[in-house]
Amino acid sequence: MPKTKTLRLAAARTTLRQDPRDGDLLRESGREIRRLMRDAYAAGARLVVFPEGATCSPHKRIMSADPNRVGPADWALADWDVLRDELGRIAELARELGLWTVLGGVHRLTPPNRPHNSLYVLSDKGEVVTRYDERMLSNTKVSFMYTPGSAPVTFEVDGVRIGLALGMEVHFPELFLEYERLDVDAVLFATAAPTEVFATEAQAHAATNSYWVGYASDMGSGVISPDGAWVARTDDGPIAVADLDGNVENLARPWRRTVRDGFYEPHLIHDDPRSVERGGF
Repeated sequence: MPKTKTLRLAAARTTLRQDPRDGDLLRESGREIRRLMRDAYAAGARLVVFPEGATCSPHKRIMSADPNRVGPADWALADWDVLRDELGRIAELARELGLWTVLGGVHRLTPPNRPHNSLYVLSDKGEVVTRYDERMLSNTKVSFMYTPGSAPVTFEVDGVRIGLALGMEVHFPELFLEYERLDVDAVLFATAAPTEVFATEAQAHAATNSYWVGYASDMGSGVISPDGAWVARTDDGPIAVADLDGNVENLARPWRRTVRDGFYEPHLIHDDPRSVERGGF
């Protein structure tokens, strides 16, 4: 019998908090995340995705070593102990609820290396099963704040294969095509303070690659079907929930793979002057 691939996905909208020096704000982020995890669980979700920097999305000016300009970030300013403690509490709740949880956070590296801007993947056992690091950083991020990631990341929940993207990477279609080649059923894209075009591009990636997209941001979250349509959005609340069905046959996806592999080559005509000449009727 074929493997059944279904998954109830929740996409959460959270408050954008940008000062990692403030332990009280970090605690607020942790409480908000855990409250929304409980809401997602109550809605029957198997997995919930949160925005970029859900624990904290540090502002470039707040982190600058020179408060008068945007410059190299001083990561010693961050309250790493509180951040780590809140992540531990979130992981413990994921275990208690049996809820897969994907959330954005700053991943500390060994000093003096700058951290990654990351998505943590917590299993239903509360374990960090993998982590995705933003690869296509903005000029400010790569110049002053973060170390870029270097690889795509996939994981699997109940037979559904999932890829991850972050930040401004929605502007890079090659990353989303890469996940199609990795045979994912869905991509979770998390961002902070996006423009409207981010959501439009996410719809396009879903449609052109024929997979689900879970979209999470502080400006609004939701789930996009493989034909590019919104099936759930956070218009009426902080979470949107939808059932991902990976069992429905999509003929467009294998056809696109076929034509990319040179299918048209035998059908081309190279010696007909009416084909070669482009200057007349």
